[in-house]
Amino acid sequence: MRKLLSSIYGFLRENYYQQRYAEFKRIYDVHQDFKFSGTDIRLYGNGKILLKRNSYIGSLSTIASFNEYKVEIGENCHISHNVRIYNRSNLTDQDFNVFPFDNKVVAGNVVIGNGVWIGANVFITPNITIGDNSVIGANSVVTKDVAAHSIVGGVPAKVIRMKTGV
Repeated sequence: MRKLLSSIYGFLRENYYQQRYAEFKRIYDVHQDFKFSGTDIRLYGNGKILLKRNSYIGSLSTIASFNEYKVEIGENCHISHNVRIYNRSNLTDQDFNVFPFDNKVVAGNVVIGNGVWIGANVFITPNITIGDNSVIGANSVVTKDVAAHSIVGGVPAKVIRMKTGV
């Protein structure tokens, strides 16, 4: 009985995620070859989300896009699990004790080039461009643009080195 229930649960769970990811493809500009690799992936907001071919995003990851801004992920990108990509966030340099606070925000496009590898638990802040063929190390916070062919990591992410042989 336990095996049967587990099988039924697995079937329902898989069907749920297939429907959810199909809805993302209906709402946003997601190439048919883009892969949602895992569970609990969230896309939301009234902005544009463009996910190009031969790329994937892992479980527990979130992409949020608001207003006239976009989040764009290029071709052949590898985005690990628990990655957060936002194109709008509260401005940190404001007084949050004032109620209601002014809610000043920073916003801008997030553009991830082709062939980018983003490690687990990475946070990408608004108004960021990550150049082609770059690597973002696990547990990094990207607060500045990343040049093509860079390997970056840390909090905040800094260049570790440039790729060789490219």
